[in-house]
Amino acid sequence: MASHPAPPVRLSFASLTPQNVGTIRKLNAVLFPVRYGEKYYQDILQAEVEPFCQLVYYNDIPIGSICCRFEGRDLYLMTMGILAPYRSRQIGSQAIERIIEAASSHTKPKIGRIYLHVQVSNEDAKRFYERHGFKEVGIHENYYKKIIPRDAWILERRFQNADK
Repeated sequence: MASHPAPPVRLSFASLTPQNVGTIRKLNAVLFPVRYGEKYYQDILQAEVEPFCQLVYYNDIPIGSICCRFEGRDLYLMTMGILAPYRSRQIGSQAIERIIEAASSHTKPKIGRIYLHVQVSNEDAKRFYERHGFKEVGIHENYYKKIIPRDAWILERRFQNADK
């Protein structure tokens, strides 16, 4: 067999649609220790969250997702995950930076902060978010009902341009 140089890796993002939400369901089943109900899947298809709910593709293969929802003027990062074989390739960093950029330039509403929960046993995830400007602002005790430990760190990233 003749060897060919590897083609450049193409990382791309796609908005969620009723046609690809099944892919999100499959990814979530692999990535997360909890099952998400129908409301979650309805929420991530809402038009206003389109810039903040994205499917991540690596060479046209769906390998992860990031999904947020509005809570007033806050953006809550519900889920973010990349399949294990694709981690440590800056893909998660590109995904979170894409969301941060979209949030910082969003005007209706003007977003004051992005926040999320991280299970207190997940030091790697906490460090990842801290590298992207998030700070620990508290602990939510008994946040998780079906996994142990039940407590979660609350991490947030505030935006200066938001009206106080």
